[in-house]
Amino acid sequence: MSEGKLKIPMHVGIILDGNGRWAKEKGMKRTAGHLAGYKNLKRISKYILNSGTKYLSVFAFSTENFNRPIEEVNYLMNLFIEGFNKDRKFFMKENIKVVFSGRREKLSQEVLHAMDKMMEETENNTNGVLNICLNYGGRAEIVDAVNKIIKDNKENITEEEFKKYLYRDLPDIDLMIRTSGEIRISNFMLWQISYAELYFPKCYFPDFNELEYDRAIEEYTKRDRRFGGTSKNE
Repeated sequence: MSEGKLKIPMHVGIILDGNGRWAKEKGMKRTAGHLAGYKNLKRISKYILNSGTKYLSVFAFSTENFNRPIEEVNYLMNLFIEGFNKDRKFFMKENIKVVFSGRREKLSQEVLHAMDKMMEETENNTNGVLNICLNYGGRAEIVDAVNKIIKDNKENITEEEFKKYLYRDLPDIDLMIRTSGEIRISNFMLWQISYAELYFPKCYFPDFNELEYDRAIEEYTKRDRRFGGTSKNE
């Protein structure tokens, strides 16, 4: 993709939707879709962060996803453990810093260890930040931030001060993408998407490739972003 006059968002968010349906339509188990989605996450995160975007936040597993069948949840947890342990070398090679957002409660020690090792080893990487939202909920993040503020006996804080109590102190999301054609936010980074441009491609996440992302950027470039009624370009 040639940048030209394209507008490159500083922070992109993606809801990784449609893995199970992708597999079902191919006559495979839902778990095959999750594996395909994980592999695509590696590929597309490299592409996005090499295109000029500095931050990529992805919705990998919500707090509500624990209500799915136990076999599916266990598969996903094992996929996270194996994937994070195996792919530290990949993210080191690509110079990508990996962080995680979400509640640590309910996650096993094996998952937490794999997450912590990933963050520790990639901490000094400089070619963009991949923020993996795992056991995450937007409302939960805001509630947890408020509880931290109460614990610190803070009063009359500003929006900028509040932001520092979120799971990660990252810039607001500029472009939020949800794959699979579903037109919902589903409790994803509610604070951070306040002025994000929203884009809903119909393809399932395993098929969200470089061409699909380029289309998203072309659409984003056409948008006249407004913040409280004022164009960013005015």
